[in-house]
Amino acid sequence: MNLFSTFLGICLVFLVGCTSSPTAQLPSNLTDSATSSQISPQEIKVDETLQIATGQTIYVPIYSEIYFFDKSRTLQLAATLSVRNTDLQHPIIINSVKYYDSDGNLVREHLESPLQLAPLASTDFIVNQNDRTGGSGANFLVEWVAETEVYEPIVEALMVSTSSQQGISFITQGRASESKSATVPNP
Repeated sequence: MNLFSTFLGICLVFLVGCTSSPTAQLPSNLTDSATSSQISPQEIKVDETLQIATGQTIYVPIYSEIYFFDKSRTLQLAATLSVRNTDLQHPIIINSVKYYDSDGNLVREHLESPLQLAPLASTDFIVNQNDRTGGSGANFLVEWVAETEVYEPIVEALMVSTSSQQGISFITQGRASESKSATVPNP
């Protein structure tokens, strides 16, 4: 046991010594505000001049509660919806993120205005563990578009719950329920 404690202590000192602050790795000409504006999704104003080349509506199942033993006992889960732009060069625009309950009723819209995700950027939307409005068959509909052909984003959800000394977590993946493509105007 003493040898294990010594080994653990050495590993801890080594790991602490190897870590560096993220700002130490940034070029000196970048400030914190410049870095955060490049990384975080940006609200944009979409007008009629936007030329849509591609897009989708993606259905993502959310399990905000699951049954155990029988239908009278449920376990509440926190859910994180993640939207990730996988394109290396082009942004995508998220037009809406709508949360529906088990009966298909709209619970809430998570966006007030469209968000632009830069290449390789991501954004998250949370359903709190104590939020029971969705029920066991809740879902999100995520609508995204792009002005050029892009690689499809990854849209998935992570559900998590911890109680006492036990925990549960799993993911669900979104599936396209509708696709959009560029339309050629009639001359």
